[in-house]
Amino acid sequence: MTESLWIAGAGGVGREALDTALAAGVPVAGFLDDRAHGGTVRGLPVLAPDRLPAGARYLVGIADPAVRRRLAALLDGLGGAATTLVHPRALIAPETELGPGCLVMGGAYVSSGVRLGAHSQVHYNATVGHDSVLGERVTVYPGGNVSGSVLLEDDTTVGSNAVVLQGRKVGRGAFVGAAAVVTRDVAADTVVVGTPARQLRRSDAR
Repeated sequence: MTESLWIAGAGGVGREALDTALAAGVPVAGFLDDRAHGGTVRGLPVLAPDRLPAGARYLVGIADPAVRRRLAALLDGLGGAATTLVHPRALIAPETELGPGCLVMGGAYVSSGVRLGAHSQVHYNATVGHDSVLGERVTVYPGGNVSGSVLLEDDTTVGSNAVVLQGRKVGRGAFVGAAAVVTRDVAADTVVVGTPARQLRRSDAR
């Protein structure tokens, strides 16, 4: 029998991670959450993150990359094993690599020759084109479309229904707003919105 998984984060993405686990037949032991510990969510116990059993498998189900980074470091330090979770209705093409702790939700399509760094997330109905490289803790929100040969550096976020065109680079910590269309490279630690995407402000991703 597969060893049970602990999901760090009992909010929206954490519950969607639970849905993914249930669909994939992966048993879940419970949640890890600073705010909700001591209670239950969806009938499962919630512990403080520092109570992760030694050697247990975990997945961070939180959208914020900074929080994801902090929790992954904590859980790794406790001897946890980051585990990748893929919904059975997601499609992962050949020659694609998923790092530890990745979450790929139902309806997502990840094309061939793609690399997803550790703790990255591709949400439901999002797509990632061929030969793209996603760094660590990258998030592609529902309906986001990342074209081929795109580089998304660590801690970047592509908003719901946003589009990143072929061959573009989105710098570390940048945030692409919902429905934006990225037609040129995006600088690190910025927020871009609109069509074509333009810089709105600096981000606080780090």
